[in-house]
Formats: sequence, C-alpha cells, structure tokens
Amino acid sequence: MSERHRVNRREFVKITGATGAGLVLGFYLPACTRGDALPRVENDEPGSFMPNAWIRIDTDGVVTIIVDRSEMGQGVATALPMLVAEELEADWKTIQFEFAPADEAYVNPAFRVQGTFGSASVRVAWEPLRQAGAVARTMLIAAAAQRWGVSERRCRAENGSVVDEAGDRRLSFGELAESAATLPVPRNVGLKDPRAFRLIGTRQRRLDTPVKVDGSATFGMDVRLPGMKFAAVAQCPVFGGSVLQYDAARAGAVPGVRRVLRTRNGVAVVADNTWSALQGKRALDIRWDEGANAFQSSAKISNQFRELAGTRGAVVREQGDVPRGLERAARQITAEYELPFLAHATMEPMNCTAHVRSDGCDVWVPTQNQTATRRTAARLARVPMEQVAVHTTYLGGGFGRRYETDFVGDAVEISRTIGAPVQVVWSREDDIQHDFYRPASYHVLRGGLDADGWPSAWSHRLVCPSILARATGGRLRGGLDPEAVEGARHLPYEIPNIAIDYHHAETGVPVGFWRSINHTHNAFVKECFVDELARAGGKDPVALRLRLLGRRVRHRRVLEAAAEQAGWGSPLPRGRARGIALHEAFMSVVAQVAEVSLVDGAVRVHRVVCALDCGVTVNPAIVEAQVESAIVYGLTAALHGAITIDRGRVTQSNFHDYEMLRMHEMPAVEVHLLRGIRGPAGVGETATPPIAPAVANAVYALTGTPVRRLPLGA
Repeated sequence: MSERHRVNRREFVKITGATGAGLVLGFYLPACTRGDALPRVENDEPGSFMPNAWIRIDTDGVVTIIVDRSEMGQGVATALPMLVAEELEADWKTIQFEFAPADEAYVNPAFRVQGTFGSASVRVAWEPLRQAGAVARTMLIAAAAQRWGVSERRCRAENGSVVDEAGDRRLSFGELAESAATLPVPRNVGLKDPRAFRLIGTRQRRLDTPVKVDGSATFGMDVRLPGMKFAAVAQCPVFGGSVLQYDAARAGAVPGVRRVLRTRNGVAVVADNTWSALQGKRALDIRWDEGANAFQSSAKISNQFRELAGTRGAVVREQGDVPRGLERAARQITAEYELPFLAHATMEPMNCTAHVRSDGCDVWVPTQNQTATRRTAARLARVPMEQVAVHTTYLGGGFGRRYETDFVGDAVEISRTIGAPVQVVWSREDDIQHDFYRPASYHVLRGGLDADGWPSAWSHRLVCPSILARATGGRLRGGLDPEAVEGARHLPYEIPNIAIDYHHAETGVPVGFWRSINHTHNAFVKECFVDELARAGGKDPVALRLRLLGRRVRHRRVLEAAAEQAGWGSPLPRGRARGIALHEAFMSVVAQVAEVSLVDGAVRVHRVVCALDCGVTVNPAIVEAQVESAIVYGLTAALHGAITIDRGRVTQSNFHDYEMLRMHEMPAVEVHLLRGIRGPAGVGETATPPIAPAVANAVYALTGTPVRRLPLGA
C-alpha cells in the first residue's frame, strides 16, 4: 500500500469517526485453496500484528477486522468479522472494524472487482476470511510457544488469549502481537470443525448499531472537509439530451452560489452549502437539446415489446418438443405478462465528495463498486489509478444503484475544475428521474396440460432491455443476455417439453442492477403461470409444485415448510386467501406464502410466511432482518412501483408519485430458516422475487382472475 493510501486511511478514520463502522455475468465462486498465500497490505500501525489484509491486532488486545465489502444495512460489518473471529478464537468484545481502502488485496474473486453485489459477500468470504483468522491464530500460538519454550501442541487459542494447557499459563493476543508479527506467515493451516463453532450460527449484536444510534456513523452526506464546497448538477430530463443554453447570471445571483460551470452531464452550480446549490440549479433556466429520445413513451415501449414477442428470439433452453407437446395437450393456456421499469429509491440520495490535487485524488463515497469508482476518478481527475484513494462510507441503501459511478464522476470533474474539495448531492427528483432502472419486460407464456391436468409443455418468450448490452456497447453473443433470463432459464419444475427464448429490446431508458435484478420479473411470471396451470388442471398449487419438483430435495423442503408454517389449506377469515411462490436465486431456495384480502378494491397483505434454505447461517438475526427487508422492498414494488416514460422523460419525481410501502401497509412477517448442509448462500436479494407472485396468486385465489401486470395498485 502506498504512503498516500496509508495516510488517507488514518485521516479518514479521524475525519469521519468511522472506526465504529445483478457484473453478475459469468459469475463463479472460486474454491479457496488452503495452500494459497492470503493477500497482505503494508501495516501502518507500528507494533501491531497484521498477518494478512483483514486482521490487525494491537498491543492493547483490540482486534480490528478490515471489512472489504460495503455496509448498506445488510450486516457485512458484523458477519464478516464473525468469520475471522471464529477461527481466530478472539474475544468478541474486543472486536472492532474498519472499512477497507480500494486495493487489489480486496478484489472480490466472484466478480474480479472490489465491490458488493450479487448477494456474494459472505459466501465468497466463507473460506478466505476463516483462513485469515486461522493463520493469525496459528502465528499467535507459535509466538506463545516460543516465549514459553514449549511445543505448540501444548498451546491453544481461547477467547483472545493463548493458553499453555500443561503449565496453566496464559498470554493475551495483545501481549503476543509484537512477537507474532516477526514470525513467517504459514501457507497451510487447518480450519475448525463446524461442530466446534462458537460464534458462527449465533445471534451476535451488530457492530455498527452503536454508532448509528448515537449519530456518529458517517454516511456519504456526512463527510466534511476543510474548504469544501457543495454542488448540484442539472441534467437533461430526457435521456441522452444535452445543454443548449442556460442563464449563469441568474444562478450566480442566488446567495451562497460561487460558480456555475458546464459538465459532461449538464450544468453544475457550486455554492457554500447544498441549499444554495439546489436553489441556484433551479434558477438556471436551461434550454435543452432533447435528442433522439424526445418522443419515447411507455406506450411506445409496450408496443415495441409486444411486436418483438410475435417472433422467436434467441434460444435460452430447449427440451423435448414444445410445438408437438402443445398440439397434443388436452388443454392449452396462453398468458401475457408485463412489468414496468423500477427505480431504486435509496433513502440516502446519490452523493459523493471528491478532492482532486496535482498529486492525486481522494473520493469519499457510499459506493458498491470501489474498482469502478477508482477508475472513474482516475480518468476524470487525469491521474494514475494508484494515485486515487477511495474512502467508503456507510451507504444509506444501495440495492444495486451504487454499483454505478455517474455521481462520482460529477464530484471529481467539478473538484478538478474549481481546485477544491466538493460534495455533490442529488435531490430526490434527480434520484428518481436519472436512475439506472430495473428493466421493464414483456412475457408470453404457453402451457399444455395432459388429460389428467398435469403440465406437459411450457413455452416462455421474454422481451426486455439488457444490462449487459449497455456494458458491451450493444454486443450480445447470439443475441442472448444470460442476466436477463436468470430465474427463467433454470426452471425447477419437471415438465417434458420446455422452450424459452429471449429478445433484447433497446428503449433509450438506462437500465441497471436492481435488488435481485431479473429474478424479480422472471419469478413473478414463472410462479404466476404455475398457479394458472394448477387452476386450469384442477390442482392445488402446492400439490402441483411438489409433483413437478421431483427429486429436488431442497426445493421440496422449503416449499413444504412454508406451506406448513402458513397453515396452507386451513380455514381463513371470510374475504381472505393465500398465495404461494417458490424461487431459487443466488444459490438459496426460498418459498413465501402471502395472506391477502381486498379492501375497497385495494390489495391488503396481512401476513407473509417465508421459508429459506441459504446454507449455513453465520448470524441468524442478520439473515432474518435481510429477508424482512427484501420482502418490504419487493412488496413495495408489487403494490406501488412503476416508472413511466412520457416525451422521453420519467413522469415520477418524488415519494408522492413513486410511493414506498407505508407502515400501515406492512404485513406481519415470519421467517423460518431451514438448516442447510452447504456453505453460506446468498441472502440479501433472495427473498425479493417471490413476494410479488405470492401476493398475486392470493389475489387470483380471491377473485378468480389471474394477475398479469404490476403494480397491483395501478
């Protein structure tokens, strides 16, 4: 790590008080090879013990875990330290953490970048971070044995100390830190038998709760630097448009405004505070060249999708003979489903603080993508990447939006121009109207039933924009985006004839990763159509699924658990019904049952029962909180979420017309975690996809009319 990196990390801790603190394509999880050397960074704390990039033990016994993933409420600032502390045999009361700088040591091997997405933080860290703790434990034991002049086999680590089992002696980790730091780092160490875990699987309190309660936690908008200015950027309301003319004098007349300047994305107003910057932006009186998308609309996009769906797309999956299966079916069912664009609507709007100097650039930012942030900053600051320091703050929500770096580029560009640190803050209107949206989609499904009412054929044609196409300049191999068809391609149900194909549709609306991405609309379509087939064949929706799941043991266990805990088939109060949905995402399997009624024609969700197999649960309390969060997020979209386009621009602007789920709408949520036999699977996004189809299927049971469009409140 460079000297600037070391200094910046310590400065950031002092300035911010942070010491308390779907690209999912071709995605793989590399196995951890025990003999591989763990990444190391230069130790900037003299006298401390830092055997690898994740652990620092000071002479006072405090153990600091370097958290190399972004904390946006999902709990990595507790779960990742638990992995290290388990193998280290640390005293949990001595554990604290720091956020990692941008550094090659912290690249996520699942994506080959340093970032937090794809519900991969714990599952990717499962072995490497345990190994990091085991390496440190081994070296501390060696240091103690050396000091006592005894065999290492006589020593063991226990609750923050090394104990001499035969001599009744004990040395704390702090007492051993300096001597352990002089020893060679071992390459091969043993990991604990899971039956000996003390921390993993227990409900430990979150390490970031105290600073969030007392207000000392530093989010992006909390950063303050000497001489810092504040900026707001006016962007064209039409996607792809540009500036023709603006009134800098009017904006400059606003008290507190210091400069008005053109940027790549529009016009920036620089001021002494955010309020003045936002008022100056409103005074700009900009004329825009609205460009090629000026006449785009939701109606045109829907027609475009419908037209594409009339022809065959790129083949995703072919099994058996679907045309013949449909022809021979005793009954055929056809359904068309349509889902809208969705915004992320994080509670903390987009923001970034940057300081560009001749010798480098520092960026303070709530980001999910440190690698891309560093690249963007280096390009716009016109400095080498190694001269860019990224200081990751807490994130006030991410959901995939902070994977992007558009807001980072604003801050870096303005700082370089004015020669001072600057904080760019977006308004809520900026946030809603200049997002990278979850793609809208259109689906045509055809199913065939045999004479006994069981599915014999399944055809799914999917039309939607491609996130991958944006990243590759529109180039899709064979016209197929694997990301767009996730959740549809690997249909878990055993049906003799299956055909799935895909059309990429370019709309001019920017699209990006949204919590669980395309799983959300593909799960909705898949699970709603299963219920339509069940009703058409006179089958119970749970019984149909169980038969079609065949020998998929995990899926069957989860489905049966959700149904049993929800009382599937038992009487309900008059006017209520249950709906169920099952889905696999991010290596986890989840089923949800929603209990629903209609009140004056509006959908009211009373209860949600969720069963989840996510493998090993490191901290069950965090997993349960994430499931509840995912259900709230998905239910918000199911009941209210829709971004509509008119004259090339988003018509929604704030929470009055892009609604969030209100407290009185929140159902009771029960989470049932099934004991998994494998390592941790994804949690943060997994429970979002099934909630919409579970609710829709309950509405279908109530009304007899299938739900084929979202949101339900439209």
